[in-house]
Amino acid sequence: MIERKWVVKQEGDLKKVEVLSNILNIDKKIAGLLVQRGIETYEQARIFFRPQLSDLHDPFLMKDMEKAVSRLNEAIKNGENILIYGDYDVDGTTGIALIYGFLRAIYPNILYYVPDRYTEGYGMSIDGMEYASANSVSLVIAVDCGIKDYVEIEFARKLSIDVIVCDHHNQGEELPNAYAILDPKRNDCNYPYKNLSGCGVAFKFLQAFCQITKRDYCHLVKFLDLVVVSIGSDIVPITGENRILAHFGLLQLNTDPCPGLKSIISIAGLTDKEIQINDIVFKIGPRINAAGRIESGKRAVELLIAEESNYAEKMGFEINTINSSRKELDQDITEQALKMIEESEISKNTYSTVLYNESWHKGVLGIVASRLTETYYRPTIIFTKSNGFLTGSARSVPGYNLYEAVEACSDLLENFGGHMYAAGLTLKMENINAFRERFEEYVRSTITEAQRIPVINADMEIEIKDITPKFYRILKQFAPFGPENMTPTFVSRRIYDNGCGKQVGKKGEHLKVKLVQQLGDNRCIEGIGFNFGQYYDYIKDYNSFDICYQIFENNFMNQNFLQIFIKDIHI
Repeated sequence: MIERKWVVKQEGDLKKVEVLSNILNIDKKIAGLLVQRGIETYEQARIFFRPQLSDLHDPFLMKDMEKAVSRLNEAIKNGENILIYGDYDVDGTTGIALIYGFLRAIYPNILYYVPDRYTEGYGMSIDGMEYASANSVSLVIAVDCGIKDYVEIEFARKLSIDVIVCDHHNQGEELPNAYAILDPKRNDCNYPYKNLSGCGVAFKFLQAFCQITKRDYCHLVKFLDLVVVSIGSDIVPITGENRILAHFGLLQLNTDPCPGLKSIISIAGLTDKEIQINDIVFKIGPRINAAGRIESGKRAVELLIAEESNYAEKMGFEINTINSSRKELDQDITEQALKMIEESEISKNTYSTVLYNESWHKGVLGIVASRLTETYYRPTIIFTKSNGFLTGSARSVPGYNLYEAVEACSDLLENFGGHMYAAGLTLKMENINAFRERFEEYVRSTITEAQRIPVINADMEIEIKDITPKFYRILKQFAPFGPENMTPTFVSRRIYDNGCGKQVGKKGEHLKVKLVQQLGDNRCIEGIGFNFGQYYDYIKDYNSFDICYQIFENNFMNQNFLQIFIKDIHI
């Protein structure tokens, strides 16, 4: 097991903590956690703990919103054919389902299009615009793509097709020549919140449409289950407007989800559980994503726009089968890749991982790259053969700019794109060895020793006695959790097992403990540490140790009690 470094966040300003603690009448440690998250006033705390849909920003603060809504209204009045175009991942397919599902209730002339992952790739495509033209479409609404699709949008213009872009990615040096571009990250947009998902931008578009057309807002609110699935799956920050959308989206998902999501919830074993963001990330999102990875994202849209329960259940079953195939592929390829590293002395000692196998499935390269990065903790690229070239998916470690490393090898590449932590790239077969050497050389010379050590970020140090039911009740209200509002993680130092600790699991690989701050204390808390069984011999002799952990509530035989989930142990 690689030893991990713990980085405990800096404490919030003590005066602000004191003031907030008094205003809200809460424990100073809770107030400290809030101040760390930028919550410093009563009103900020009110929005954080008790969000309301009225707290959402005016959609017309977004650049081009008035133009976009006016063009949609014009298309509906004139009876034009409208095409909703979106990427094949969760954000794109939920975005299509949101706009298509909302508009079809009030307008019949509407189609959707999802590009093929292997023949068209990400973003808008020439094939897609030709499909629009063949179907007499005069307005395309692009979701989760478009901000850099200059050629495709220009091609659409030549076909007399207007394009409204609903995107959330960074713009390039210039903006495409679209009719309207809704993107809070465009350089000239002053919209107050920049971190919406693509589906979230689509929601703001429809929010504005409802305001202008005086349509009942409640018809749009019921689609927030799709928005929260996009927020969770696209790993956008759960702050500001996303937090409000996620809060009400989870409410919808837990009480009255659309038939397609209801079928996935059932298949994933979540029917009688309160669904949280983590369930979206690990159980709902991957199933929807699998359709675009292995077959076609169109299957995911068919599921999400289904109106009949029986059809939705059938589609859910098919998509779950596809996801099972995806998991098998993912596991098989990961095992093969790990074996390749283990059998090579050179690979075991490099600063980066670059692997290639022409039989590997393109749809799971990113997942495999992520798993290898977690195992060996170094920048990783996994390649396979596709359309006569090698296509690869790259992942990085926290703090290391992968995009710059790939860019340093750009003369060996046919094309590439991405950001700091993930990238996609294509090269000729004959360049693979030169690329592997150049990439390793660049990473070796630029990565720091600190970036090669796995890090666990913790919020604060507390003692076992601080973990009370009241403390946890307030902590639970910090949800929904996600990027920039992660589940609080704590460190407690010099603690002991009270003698009840034991190894559990088939091979004793896990550790179950009852922890006290001092030997002889009456107040203890149970803890579980997966794959920490090797520490048992040390702790059973009443030696002290430090732990990094999260608190959760366990329900056993209708009794609720607090437990801790151990993330790491330091002796």
